[in-house]
Amino acid sequence: MLDELHQIVSNSYHFVWQAVAVTSLDRLTPLLERFRVHTHLFHAGPLCGVTTFAARPGRGFLHVLRRGELEMTYRVAGGGPSRARIDRPSLLFYPRPLEHAFHNAPTPDSDFACAALDFDGGTTHPLVRTLPPVIVLPLAEVDTLTPALELLFAEIDQVGCGRTVIADRLFEVVLIQLFRWMLEHPDELALPTGLLTGLGDEQLARALVAIHEAPGRPWTLAALAREAAMSRSSFAARFKQLVGQPPAEYLTCWRITVAQQRLRDGDSVARTAVELGYANPPAFSRAFAKRVGCSPRAWLAS
Repeated sequence: MLDELHQIVSNSYHFVWQAVAVTSLDRLTPLLERFRVHTHLFHAGPLCGVTTFAARPGRGFLHVLRRGELEMTYRVAGGGPSRARIDRPSLLFYPRPLEHAFHNAPTPDSDFACAALDFDGGTTHPLVRTLPPVIVLPLAEVDTLTPALELLFAEIDQVGCGRTVIADRLFEVVLIQLFRWMLEHPDELALPTGLLTGLGDEQLARALVAIHEAPGRPWTLAALAREAAMSRSSFAARFKQLVGQPPAEYLTCWRITVAQQRLRDGDSVARTAVELGYANPPAFSRAFAKRVGCSPRAWLAS
């Protein structure tokens, strides 16, 4: 009887510990600390006529339509022109370089707050490359953004010292809150298979965060499956289904992405190889060339 009671208590403790671990798991910080996003307010107020936003390498946009309505147009590479009408307060997120235009009637009723987004690593930023070209969300559907947006609008509407600097920081908060909302509502956005859909899965998220936090560990399929509390076969199949590639391939991609950042920051090839878990610089160079198409030194030179 005591043994059975002990087992029940033990199982209950394990269940509670797992629940706490899942809810306390930070899926964004390891990504955004290593690959920052810099936000810059560049417009606040009405837009009249046609306003075009050019595509620049590594740059995205985050627009908030506070009042009014608009028609937006854009063209994705390899596709025809797209057009959409926005008739309610909305957030418009362009994570990758994409030329787009807003068509507004000449009326003072329209009110915008617009920020440019510069992603560390440009299009290789882990979050950027897995998102659709544009995301439109009515503000009423993302109520968790309300406190941050209210602070942002309050700062924009007053003319005070440090206004632009504060607005830049608040736009960054809005963006991080948006990423958090997207993780919690992947089905509502119909996100394509990729990193965000993987991080949205409670079990896979533990393995992905482990990779992001410690890319240099000698990860095996068995070790990653243990992080996710799954069998190897179930873990491998689910990972491929939600992330879009096998675990070993994702690990390599993450290591090479981190390596590119480190090399850009001035780290040597030898140090980068060791810290990312490669046996020696030649092994790292081979993996890098297989993924990128050239050696680390040739990539840096280009």
